[in-house]
Amino acid sequence: MGRILAIDYGRKRVGIAVTDPGQIIANRLTTVPTHTIWEFLKDYFQSEKVEAVVVGYPKQMNNEASESVRYINPFLKKFQKIYPELKLEILDERFTSKIAFQTMIDGGIKKQKRRDKAMVDAISATIILQSYLEQKRNNI
Repeated sequence: MGRILAIDYGRKRVGIAVTDPGQIIANRLTTVPTHTIWEFLKDYFQSEKVEAVVVGYPKQMNNEASESVRYINPFLKKFQKIYPELKLEILDERFTSKIAFQTMIDGGIKKQKRRDKAMVDAISATIILQSYLEQKRNNI
């Protein structure tokens, strides 16, 4: 069984989270600048066995795709072209940034650290991955 990788894709940064090899726990991995995501993925896929990739797909309250999907859709197309053998899933990521911020507050992270957008992005990716794992478990 391989890991599951989650991506919170943004214009400036990409938050990344990953499961353990048994796909039980979602862990924050890192945040990388968007322009380096392809190099990061290539290196990561060479060093780790990954079974699936989950990408956060933001929707509005009326369930339509948000404006930021115009940046995500080209990423998804390119990903499928480069890695056709990998299972690619999209997951509604509505509210993940707010949940990540609240998680930081609840975890006692100081105000200065909460301003770190990279940390928020990585925590958002972790929330996306945890949501995916929970959906997967409930559908079995």
